[in-house]
Amino acid sequence: MPEPPKLPFLIPEDLEPRYINAAYITHNPHEFILDFATMMPGLPSMKLNTRLVLSPLTMKLFQHAINENIARYEANFGEIRIPRGHTLADELFRDKGGQTPPEETK
Repeated sequence: MPEPPKLPFLIPEDLEPRYINAAYITHNPHEFILDFATMMPGLPSMKLNTRLVLSPLTMKLFQHAINENIARYEANFGEIRIPRGHTLADELFRDKGGQTPPEETK
């Protein structure tokens, strides 16, 4: 299948990339709301960085684009493995000083 033509984006000079490591997705009959945040160890709350509001059709197209890009990434760089701690946050922010949760000890 041929690739669709790329849209020429104009990127503002003051555009700042945002690092996110947490997302919350909600929806109603008319739209999907995607909230992206940064979670830092030791802080009591996350800082919301970005909110996207998409129509159901746009969300479905977005999902398709994400799935396609993950497949391309994994074809080039290998499988993206999901951590297996108590929770993803436990795995990402546990003590890096050699402490390993008991379920991960061999």
